[in-house]
Amino acid sequence: MDLAFLTRRPIAHRGYHDIGAGRVENTLSAFRAAIDRDFAIECDLQLTADGEAVVFHDFTLDRLTTGSGRVDALPLAAVQAVAFKAAPDERIPTLRQMLDLVAGRVPLVIEIKSEFRRPADLRLVARAVEVLKGYAGPFACMSFDPEMVAALGRLAPGFVRGIVADDATDPDHYGDLGALERFALRHILHAPRTRPHFVSYAIRHLPAPGPTLLRKVFGRPLICWTVRTAEQRAKAARETDQITFEGFDADVPA
Repeated sequence: MDLAFLTRRPIAHRGYHDIGAGRVENTLSAFRAAIDRDFAIECDLQLTADGEAVVFHDFTLDRLTTGSGRVDALPLAAVQAVAFKAAPDERIPTLRQMLDLVAGRVPLVIEIKSEFRRPADLRLVARAVEVLKGYAGPFACMSFDPEMVAALGRLAPGFVRGIVADDATDPDHYGDLGALERFALRHILHAPRTRPHFVSYAIRHLPAPGPTLLRKVFGRPLICWTVRTAEQRAKAARETDQITFEGFDADVPA
């Protein structure tokens, strides 16, 4: 499997966004800006109440849009009726709309969001696979949740799949998980079962044994998130194969 596209160019976190310029994260304008600079694009998927995959990071609309409430509580039409606070003409795109825009011009690194519910709700994985099977450009799918990654392996074994990880201590993200499960996530101990092709690990928690082992012993590409400072760029150059970045132009030397 050719994974070179994952590390060829820096990866713009949620697109090349700049809210001061009206380019909100995970919007088509942020994706256009990344394409114009030949940056790969990282983006996030959520599921609507009627089963559509939309490109949005948060589980609720409140932070970025004029709407409120959970994305998965609303049908697609209602989700796309909501405007962004900083870009009133923008709407939350569907996965298919984003793919139509990118059209293979730059690689995509697509995160499937999860709240670690058990039993795992795999509807978003299934919908993403359904849409992506018709896409010809370079892309990879990833998730913090090993169950999502394992499902990708079952539903689309030919897709490039990865695990996103950090030290698994954030109570807002991992608070419902026990200590052993968080330990397994931190050290990627599920790898024999999920068989990720790459790892995306938090730069603030590198170096770490799990991703370093997968990179150096098993040859798995290691990308990192989210690089925002010169110090993090220098650290990433030592520890990883590519950066996921925001807040600066990755082609400009630090």
